[in-house]
Formats: sequence, C-alpha cells, structure tokens
Amino acid sequence: MEADSGESALARLEEQPADIILTDMVMPRMSGLQFLETVKKLLPRTEVAVMTGHGSIETAVQAMKLGAYDYITKPFSPLEELRLFLRRMAEKVRLVEENQFLRERTETETELHGIVGASAKIQDVLRMISRLKDTRTPVLITGESGTGKELVARAIHFRGSFANSPFVAVDCGSLVPTLIESELFGYEKGAFTGALKSKPGLFESANGGTIFLDEIGELPPEMQAKLLRVLQEKEVRPVGSNQKVKVDVRIVAATNRDLESAYRNGTFRKDLYFRLNVVTVHLPALRERPTDIPMLVHWFLDRYAPGKPVEVTNSAMKCLLEYEWPGNVRELENCVERAIALGDRQVIDVGDLPPALASALPGGEPAGAAPVFTTTDLEDIERATIQRVFEQVKGDKAMAGKMLGISRATLYRKLKRYNIGTRAAASAVLQ
Repeated sequence: MEADSGESALARLEEQPADIILTDMVMPRMSGLQFLETVKKLLPRTEVAVMTGHGSIETAVQAMKLGAYDYITKPFSPLEELRLFLRRMAEKVRLVEENQFLRERTETETELHGIVGASAKIQDVLRMISRLKDTRTPVLITGESGTGKELVARAIHFRGSFANSPFVAVDCGSLVPTLIESELFGYEKGAFTGALKSKPGLFESANGGTIFLDEIGELPPEMQAKLLRVLQEKEVRPVGSNQKVKVDVRIVAATNRDLESAYRNGTFRKDLYFRLNVVTVHLPALRERPTDIPMLVHWFLDRYAPGKPVEVTNSAMKCLLEYEWPGNVRELENCVERAIALGDRQVIDVGDLPPALASALPGGEPAGAAPVFTTTDLEDIERATIQRVFEQVKGDKAMAGKMLGISRATLYRKLKRYNIGTRAAASAVLQ
C-alpha cells in the first residue's frame, strides 16, 4: 500500500491498518514526525520507521521518543540495506504478535477468565470482546444484575490496545444526586462548602483510556443532558469553573434496564441512548445457559479452594442445575464460596448449599431425595461438554481449560477419566 502524502496515508490506514510503515521525514503539509505521532495514536502496535536525507541526531532522538522503530538515512547503499531493515521490522512485528498470543493463552490471572462458558451465547460475547478490544467505538452492555457486565467492560479495555491506559469504573446508581456533577467533571477550589482545593473529575482521570458508566439508566435527567454534551464536545467544565477541559475517553456503559423502553417512556434521553448504543453486547442470564453451570462451579472451586480436589455430589449438582439463579453468576459464586467456607473442603453436598436451592427443586424435595439426574446423566453432560470444547480448540489443552473455566490439572484429570484426546476416543467419534 502506497500514499503520496501523510494525509492520504492516514485516510487509507483508517480503512486498512498496516503492521509496518516506512515514511519520509520531509513531506508536503505534514512532516514525518507529525505523521509518526498521529499513527502511533491511531495504531499503537504498528511499527513506523522514518527515512530522510536530511538526518540529524536531534531529529533521530525525537523520532525515537515518539515511538519510531528506527531511523534510516537516504540514499540506501546498497538497496539491500533497506530490504534487511524492513525484514528486521517484520520480524519484530511477528515476535510481538507471537508473544501477545502466548501471553493471552497462558495468562491465568485476568478478569476475562471470569467470563466462563462454552455455550453459544457466551461464546458470542467473547467474540464481540475480541472485535471491540482495539476500537474506540462506544459500547452498551446490557444484562441482568450479576451477569458480569463489568467483567466484559474490563475485558474490552485490558485485552486490547487500551490496556496500559486508565480504566475508571463509575457506579452511576451509587452516586449521591447532589454530588454527581462534581464527581464526574471535577470542581474548583471554593466551588461549594468543603471544596478546600480543586479536584479533577472521573472523566479527567480516565483521559486517554476508558470510562465505564455502570447502571447508566440510573442517572437523573439533568445529568443525562450534561453527559450528552460531554460526549458531543469531548470536554468537561469543572463545577465552579469557567474553563473547559478537553477529555479523550472511550465510553463503555452498562445497564440492567430496558433503555429503549425508557427513552420511549420519556425517562431516558433518546439522543443519549443513541449516542451510547453504537454497539450492544448482551449478557445472557445464567438460567439461559445452564450447560455452563458445571464449568462455572469448577472455576469457583479452583478460586476458593486452590489445589484441593473438591467434589460436588450428584444431588448438589442437581440443585445447582435446577435453580433459577435470579442473582445470576454472582449468586452462583456466592453459593460456591459459602459451601467451601461451611463445608469440609472435600465434598459439597446438598446440605452445604443455601436452603433456597433445595426448596426450589421440583415438588419441594428435601435434601437427600433421589436426584433427577443420575450419575450417568451428569457424567454424560460433562463428557459431551468437554469433548465439544476439546474438538473446537483442536486439542489445545490450555485453550480448552480457559474456555471451560477449570485449571489445567482438573482438565487433565477429566480428559483421562473420559478418555478424551486419545486415538481410541477419536476413532469412536469418527465411527
């Protein structure tokens, strides 16, 4: 891809990003340094080399400070020098991408790993995260309380090019109405009683990164209007100040309310709704993806009882599968944490679960009643789920464990138990 000026190159890069760029230092209307600085903001991972016949130590240092890969002077003698230079750039890009891939595969302590499941609905969410992580597009995350909306917001931010930028989470529902404006936009010294010194707002704190507006539907109407103005003008005015401050933030909002109905009823601004709702990521309720419950249980067991092979009885698993989970994944996590805290850390049975789970069984069965799911039924569900995920990742154990939400040791134990990944298992599938 070639371009005859910095402006035309930037226009083409917005449509078709490049991994490697070689730019001249002297260009009409836009210098190579200006072009370099703009590209690094637009595409932080792109490698840019600057070439010039008017080189100096000062411009070389300046180019490197702006993030240039290197600096090469014209004329190239021989031309092979330029070819080797570009090959080294390409090798660096390849190594960076490979290291990033390996880091994402092997990293275990990350918020994204809290989004566990192999069901079609949760896999759609993970695909959306992958598409959005390097964009500046506003995102609206919808779903019931406890489905993991903040986990998705953090994954979108920390898995992409914004990872080293600020991430500021704001719970709009918990802000005191009289202080919302000063919290979001900051205030000047003396703006109100108790304002002994100036303080930047949360938007300024998130400058250059992401601000996550949780429960955006709880904002009062007057603050909705002020927020819309900030999004449109990309600047805030601290309380008590006549000066406006420029802010450059990516907006991710979340709500458990139906904002479309809210704006139709007049309780939420229509123009703000459409400003926020550029891309929607909907998180399914846990009752809509019951096949993910065993994976989530194992994930939380590994978190709250690390290194201990805690087993879940069939009767207990039956309770977990039959329950409606009004509090969604958060309620399931609390349930497992409670069972670990009150149990013997070896086996979780019905008696270790909250009473509401046992009473919610069909017919109000008491604890210890004959399970609807037999041992064989539960093993078949688990075996089929692990087999499906294992085939989906083409035998990659690290990726399979990540998708299933279980540790590698637990995965290996399950693979051995169900004879998955062996030639015999493969031939059985083919037959």
